[in-house]
Amino acid sequence: MIDPFDDNYFMKQAYLEAEKAFELGEVPVGAVIVANQRVIARSHNLTEQLNDVTAHAEMQAITAAAGFLGGKYLKGCTLYVTLEPCVMCGGALYWSQLDKIVFGARDEKRGASTVGNLYHPKTELVGGVMENECQAILQEFFRSKR
Repeated sequence: MIDPFDDNYFMKQAYLEAEKAFELGEVPVGAVIVANQRVIARSHNLTEQLNDVTAHAEMQAITAAAGFLGGKYLKGCTLYVTLEPCVMCGGALYWSQLDKIVFGARDEKRGASTVGNLYHPKTELVGGVMENECQAILQEFFRSKR
């Protein structure tokens, strides 16, 4: 049986958040956190809106999901994010102990993978889901800024 709630389905939800960031003039990165096939947190970059360099989509999503669950650990949850998490977010994701992290576009310059594996040893990592779409919105954003 085909699962309608697969990685592509939830990455599309994260992509919708990236579009919101784009409209706000933020770097278009979006994220959702899923538990039991249900989105429990939605977020996008807010660094410009909040004047806060730590207001990345992943950080916002971790905070919202922890609030929803009533605890700091996100065991049993999956993060879907349109861009590979940076080193800062990778560290926060380590401590949150997610079961799985799924990202779209790879970040060759600032991605957590540039410094090795920062994630919890039990966290599954999947990259390249909707990679072309996630990369295209980032390229469009930066092209419009130049």
